[in-house]
Amino acid sequence: MQTKRYDSFAGTLAILAGIGGPLYSVAFVFLYLFQLAPALGLTLASLLLLVGGVLSATVMVALYQHVREADSGFAILALVISLVGAFGGATHGAYDLANQFHPPVSDVLGTNNYPNMVDPRGLATFGFAGIGLVLFAWLMSQGKTFPSRLAQLGYLAGALNIAIYLARLIILTPSNPIVLVVAGVTGLIVNPAFFIWLGLRLRAMAR
Repeated sequence: MQTKRYDSFAGTLAILAGIGGPLYSVAFVFLYLFQLAPALGLTLASLLLLVGGVLSATVMVALYQHVREADSGFAILALVISLVGAFGGATHGAYDLANQFHPPVSDVLGTNNYPNMVDPRGLATFGFAGIGLVLFAWLMSQGKTFPSRLAQLGYLAGALNIAIYLARLIILTPSNPIVLVVAGVTGLIVNPAFFIWLGLRLRAMAR
């Protein structure tokens, strides 16, 4: 099946997703959490989370096309979980963005620290996304389409995303040093490295 056109498209979006990850981390951590410009930070973080979810969903479809021959059942499972994570995260970003543009008269959920009902404590954004990455990394390691180091980086990115979800679920406070360190390493280094490398590989295969 011809996938070169889509590989080129998804490769470009993967690179953009890799660039957007650090921007999201800076906006959420430095501008919002550290109160340098909280309103601007939350607005930018919400927008980047929304766009990033759509971008990563597009990339996961391309990844599925290249690993499904390794094990079609696990490939479908990886794609479904990844898409739930991507669109759950995008919906979370859209919800926060809508509240930033038109603040509710009374934010009952925010005031009482209720979790987001679509993405509680980052279940989709980090938990499902991480599980999907681990599954895809395993499938990538079964063939020769992708470098083994890229698959290993996928394992690491997936594990760290799952760790972020567990940290937010158990520790809760996003400004906790443990949460900040894990999220910083993931969002500023590991996730961007994986997506940019994957994007470059997809674009190379499209030539």
